[in-house]
Amino acid sequence: MKQTVAIIGSGLIGRAWGMIFARAGWHVRLWDPAEGVAASAVVLCAEGLRDLAAHGLCEDPAGAAARIVASATLEDAAGAAAFIQENGPETLEVKRDLFARLDAAAPAEAIIASSSSAIRVSLFTQDLSGRARCLIGHPVNPPHLIPLVELSGAAWTAPETITRARGIYQAIGQVPITVLKEVEGFILNRLQGALLAEAFRLVSEGYVTPADLDLTVSEGLGLRWSFLGPFATIELNAPGGIEDYCARYTGFYKRLAAEPAPPAVYEGEAVAAIMRQWTTEQDLPAKMRWRDRRLAALRAHKASAEKEG
Repeated sequence: MKQTVAIIGSGLIGRAWGMIFARAGWHVRLWDPAEGVAASAVVLCAEGLRDLAAHGLCEDPAGAAARIVASATLEDAAGAAAFIQENGPETLEVKRDLFARLDAAAPAEAIIASSSSAIRVSLFTQDLSGRARCLIGHPVNPPHLIPLVELSGAAWTAPETITRARGIYQAIGQVPITVLKEVEGFILNRLQGALLAEAFRLVSEGYVTPADLDLTVSEGLGLRWSFLGPFATIELNAPGGIEDYCARYTGFYKRLAAEPAPPAVYEGEAVAAIMRQWTTEQDLPAKMRWRDRRLAALRAHKASAEKEG
């Protein structure tokens, strides 16, 4: 018998989680505090599942869609759930309120995970009686096309919670990684932040245009990074592997690390300098749909390549 997941918050991320769990055979209960949003999300999930099927990423879109329903209240959604994925606003006060309600409503054995992008789970679970079953399950947008999930617990999160959550995410087709100790922003956003800061600096100080900066990543680093991480990359860039690479090439990186991009690269004139050179996309929803089609094709390609070995 398949289990039930409660999806709390039915926006873009919540809908993606709904599709992921339903595709894997779970029964999904969607809830959102805004009236009518969860009901609309059921329809949007069905459309999204058909799109996934068109790329070979969902075997039975109609069957998966039939497992998704809207719940009238948070308590109704969480009351019979084995797993809960919270997707509320990135606001500490909101998450404290949601987790207090979820801890009171959910079965004792249910895991409660937050899609928080940067807020540490210890900051909104410290006073909960069930805090040992709470953790961060941070996805990458859009989660139904990018499988990584970062698992981060507080000091009081039970090791069994992390183990069980990791197993569930793996079973539904995601790729979980474990953050070994709490850190703001977790792993992916800290890496992304380092690259973004340098990108903002290089463009705002006139070294490169924003369009060419993007090409540097999409047609350079990004091609390797789509199947190799940075450690695996540098291992292959020196005859003796990682230690040899560090001995040969890190002089520049040390100088760069000594003068990191300052916070001001995200402010005022620096941002204005970028926007003067950036052509704003007028139809962002269409651009997002294009992005999702490209990601779906890449995901399908990677899945096929992994099967071929």
